[in-house]
Amino acid sequence: MTAPRPRSRHLAELVAELAERDPDALAVISAEETLSAAELERRVDAFAAGLRTLGVRRGSTVGLLCTNRWEWLCTAFGAMRLGARVAAFNTFVKAWDLDYMLAHSGADVLVTLDRFRASDFLATLGELLPELEDATWAAERYPRLRAVVAIGSGLRPAGVHALDDVLAAGAAAPAAEPEHTSAADDAFVLYTSGSTSRPKAVPLQQYAVIENGFAIGERMGLRSEDRVWVSVPLFWAYGAANAVPATLTHGAALVLQPAFDAGEALELIEAHEATAGYTLPNMTNALLMHPDFDVRRTASMRTGLTLGGAADVRRAARELAIPEICNIYGGTETYGNCCVTPVAWPLERKLESQGPPLPGVELRIVGEDGAVLPAGEVGEVRVRGYVMRGYLGTDAGSAVFDDDGWFRSGDLASLDADGCLHFSARGTEMIKTGGINVAPSEVEEFLVRHEDVGQAAVVGVEDAKAGQAVVAFVVPAVGHHADPAALRAWCAAGIAGYKVPARIHVVEQLPKTETGKLARRALADLDGPQSAAPSSDDEGRTHGDHDGHVLRVDRR
Repeated sequence: MTAPRPRSRHLAELVAELAERDPDALAVISAEETLSAAELERRVDAFAAGLRTLGVRRGSTVGLLCTNRWEWLCTAFGAMRLGARVAAFNTFVKAWDLDYMLAHSGADVLVTLDRFRASDFLATLGELLPELEDATWAAERYPRLRAVVAIGSGLRPAGVHALDDVLAAGAAAPAAEPEHTSAADDAFVLYTSGSTSRPKAVPLQQYAVIENGFAIGERMGLRSEDRVWVSVPLFWAYGAANAVPATLTHGAALVLQPAFDAGEALELIEAHEATAGYTLPNMTNALLMHPDFDVRRTASMRTGLTLGGAADVRRAARELAIPEICNIYGGTETYGNCCVTPVAWPLERKLESQGPPLPGVELRIVGEDGAVLPAGEVGEVRVRGYVMRGYLGTDAGSAVFDDDGWFRSGDLASLDADGCLHFSARGTEMIKTGGINVAPSEVEEFLVRHEDVGQAAVVGVEDAKAGQAVVAFVVPAVGHHADPAALRAWCAAGIAGYKVPARIHVVEQLPKTETGKLARRALADLDGPQSAAPSSDDEGRTHGDHDGHVLRVDRR
């Protein structure tokens, strides 16, 4: 059934509201625990009491370094119940990254998983804070940091608190007056993936996380009986500001996977009969290519979210069998999403658009001169409404808002006559060849229509004559052989000459960043030194010396 709109405008209050409304309702399925709404509320209270013994108060910042587990949620909501904000740290961190985030966030307390798979988080922390070997330590490097708490039962330095001990201390402490909280408080500080030299810190406010999250869930058609599979990291906006509030505001249950693994994901979806899910193109492809994939294992899935080109959305809907999956657009600065296709739209419409803006969000498209463009013309996307107030710290003065207060996304798209967004490219990804703009997604979409192509990625590579050359990398479809020369000929027959790749490389897989995003810079490096790109004549034909190569890409 459809869940009522929540009255809460604060995530910690939302947990209490859910427990009051339906205490026995399933709220969280995690590898370690399954929690009802009432049990989630009790755990959040316990975590709040424990964090209070460590000095967490209104205005504190709690750093959180943990995979998708129930403890992530209880730490976050417990801190918020005390009026603190949560700085969510990337679990792919090395010492260099963690050093930056600890210092930049000004965390008062760090709650960390002790280890996960090959990552030893306590060992990484020990590189930065050898003082932790002493039970009474002080961090010269991070003057605000006063306590570190470890989740897990492994060995830990003397200066690190065990989570169980913190919870026990909280249970034994005298009852305290509730901390003052506000809908305008920062809920999360999320770190962008770092397209610049260092990731930027994005503060997201409580009321906006809830209201925008509820609107996302409405577009998805979430119901209170849904079980939502979430393996995208909770430290991403896609997790913390999207999956979590969209699910909980609808009284549905989160099915948490600590980190994405295709085989484990299939087991979770099947075992818990997940009805909704959050996926990305690389995740969809991994699920479909897993040797144990059978469409009957994902048959319970009804709706969900994904992004990518038309082929990616179609694959999730048809092959992964999530028939009502929605296409999205947005970023960390816009609370995870600012556009979502309505669940009732036919698939063909979802393939072409990312939908209208969510309630409370406005979009406009501007040209290079800043003038607002009419429907159908491609320009920069600017957003107003549920948008961060500005970056924190050293990036606080970044010119990301125009004179009228619109957020400059840097992305390129158009709006149609109905106000729906049609994404073209990230501004930094647009290829300019011979003075003409080429959107990589457009060429990628064409390439994957070929029966021999399973995946495609297109990048711009510096070229002496054309400025940039269009270069493509393709992964053959399962059971097929991809021939670069034949693919170039196919492109030349089907798309404008300036869009035809100068070179096509066949690779075993597309390189990804640690967070699963396409590593376009790595692809450009793989292309290597080449001669000039083919030129284009007036009839749109291309000619040149480079048809393509077969490359082996190291698995990452």
